[in-house]
Amino acid sequence: MVVLIYTFCALTAAACAALLLVSYARLRHKFLFWSGLCFVALTGNSILLILDAFVFPDMSLHIWRSASAFAAVALLLYGLIFEED
Repeated sequence: MVVLIYTFCALTAAACAALLLVSYARLRHKFLFWSGLCFVALTGNSILLILDAFVFPDMSLHIWRSASAFAAVALLLYGLIFEED
């Protein structure tokens, strides 16, 4: 059951990333672009969580998961701070 929940979280993050990036392609608002990249990184984080917990339980992917979460937050912060319309 836990695998199913983690998979749905990854699919939801991927759907959000796709919707944000498609909206960016139509509207060309920079914040949509940075938000979409943030959700791409969060999708990677969710996939790494599944791999860490269920595919490679004897190997720790904690550093990679933390790095992807940091990248997601850094991308969103960059979009919030440095991009202006």
